[in-house]
Amino acid sequence: MLQMSAPVVDMVYFVRALPVSGGEAEVTDFCVTPGGGFNAMAAARAAGMDVRLGGSLGEGPMASIVRERLNELEIGLGRDPLSGIDQGCCTVLLEPDGERSFVSYPGAEGRMLPDDLARLTLDDVETVLLSGYSLHYPDARDALIEWIKALPARIALVFDPSPVVGYLPPERLAPVLARADWISANAAEAAVVTGITDPEAAARSLAQGRRGALVRRGAEGCLLATSSGVQAIPSLTVDVVDTNGAGDCHIGSFIAELSRFGNPLMAARYASYAAALSTTRFGPATPPTRADVCARLSDSKKEAH
Repeated sequence: MLQMSAPVVDMVYFVRALPVSGGEAEVTDFCVTPGGGFNAMAAARAAGMDVRLGGSLGEGPMASIVRERLNELEIGLGRDPLSGIDQGCCTVLLEPDGERSFVSYPGAEGRMLPDDLARLTLDDVETVLLSGYSLHYPDARDALIEWIKALPARIALVFDPSPVVGYLPPERLAPVLARADWISANAAEAAVVTGITDPEAAARSLAQGRRGALVRRGAEGCLLATSSGVQAIPSLTVDVVDTNGAGDCHIGSFIAELSRFGNPLMAARYASYAAALSTTRFGPATPPTRADVCARLSDSKKEAH
């Protein structure tokens, strides 16, 4: 998998409640960790897939944090880091029920030029992952859209609209939607893209003209839409402590399992369980091992029988 949306550094504040305007939140804990585009890569690696970063990594204190974790997971760089600019960061406010709110500003991950993209080698790439965040960056979107248009047909494009999809003008979104083989969105994002509030109808609409679509529904699992119809994929009941990165875990896990078996239904089931398990630990990139997910899937099959 080639991830085109680069990591940021999450600065996570554990708060008792969101602050009111002009007020201050009561913070109970704090951590600094890679997030953003890193989350889906970590999930794909946990599921056993080879992963490379095609998005931009910078140089500086924040970029060093990201680079260290990439090295730990054996995630390579598709091109050299950008000099003179550090990685961006995201402030995450994490509430006691696991819900999270973001405030972010881009750094190196928001910059991509045609020459940068031309340096990427695609010979061994079978899947490209792209987030709507990258289409929102003024210094990356134009070059990235042209690169996506020229992407070889043999390479599958998985598109994650992301929470910023509502800010993307139609002319920027249209060429990516036209090229995407798979779309994975949460229910709110699916409604923005399609104009349809019913998740099942939105999933069916997203899947038209492509291999399929996923509409993620949190604790309810997801909807898998293909030419065969729409199937509801249940999740796993867990004690949630942190939902940050769960959607990314779902996407990375789905891509890895689809690559392994070529079966969208199996991949969606695996992804839903992996995403649920990721919420049982604090942090945006906390994917479970493949052995753990497979064990839970096996237990569920036994209970069903």
